[in-house]
Amino acid sequence: MSAVTCILFPVIASVAFRNFKALRSAHLRLAPFNLIIGPNGSGKTSLIEAVLRLRTLAKLPVVPAGSGETGTGPMVGPEIVIQFHPPHDGLTARMSCVSEAVCDLLVVTPAGAPGWPLLQAGIARIRSYLLDHHAMAAPAVRAEGAELAGDGGNLAAVLAHLQAVAPVEFAALSAEALRLLPEFTRFDFLTLPDGRIELGLHLATENGGHRVAAENLSQGALYLLAMLTLAFHPAPPSVVCIEEIDRGVHPRLLREVRDLLYRLSYPASFGMARAPVQVIATTHSPYLLDLLREHPEEIVISHKHGLEAHFERLADRADLPELMREGSLGDMWYSGILGGVPDE
Repeated sequence: MSAVTCILFPVIASVAFRNFKALRSAHLRLAPFNLIIGPNGSGKTSLIEAVLRLRTLAKLPVVPAGSGETGTGPMVGPEIVIQFHPPHDGLTARMSCVSEAVCDLLVVTPAGAPGWPLLQAGIARIRSYLLDHHAMAAPAVRAEGAELAGDGGNLAAVLAHLQAVAPVEFAALSAEALRLLPEFTRFDFLTLPDGRIELGLHLATENGGHRVAAENLSQGALYLLAMLTLAFHPAPPSVVCIEEIDRGVHPRLLREVRDLLYRLSYPASFGMARAPVQVIATTHSPYLLDLLREHPEEIVISHKHGLEAHFERLADRADLPELMREGSLGDMWYSGILGGVPDE
């Protein structure tokens, strides 16, 4: 395994919470691909917040284990403990929190481990997305080496940059976009007088074509373009966290969304040699849940009872064989059989 592969390999093996918001005592193993379902306030966003807080704190100097109150014993306030995949499975990151919302101290054990700088580089490549179609439709400032912003607000600049510097990847992205949006024939980038780039797509018409500016594209079309940008980018993040991946997308296109995310997590299955990207995604769509029926190890149910929440991987349930005989996972979730629904 090369150094680059080590950096970009799905880095997080598990996350454990103690007294953090609704996650009073919760633990979750992470797979390459993780679809998290559950009611509001059940810890889905808290999990993503913990991963992002790790990225922030990993940029700072590491506090030596055993120094004062940060020793290897129990921490006083809320705590988040993160374990990693090989070759970094010997390292543990413990985040100490001064409240249920603010974690400001990272202790890595064992102290001075030689693998930490390499792992640190992988952690720095963690990204989170809560896409906003208004932001994605807006013209963007051209930037070298642009990557997709958390809300997708620089979508036009990233696509234009890929067209210029990664023509092979852009051609593949473009072909897939036009397959999913067959009413269009090509991408078009317009440079505005102020230097910003406006994304457009050409609509096939009897008169030879009509340009549709991004602000006039549908919400679903913009979300698909953002997903395509992530999936076909030649230098993807190490971990991708996406909230509400079904937003704005017609249920019949959710299979395509799933496959775009699978392209990140399982590149070898798509003929790519790059390292896999760990995906943590949340949804409220029973249709999307049904699309993972053959992979229960990828489904995480977030349960909330009263003020406490915990995670359960569907593949770990003793009644899984019986559940799989019952039919639609989406129907069972909606009806409450799987749990992960609001208390009544």
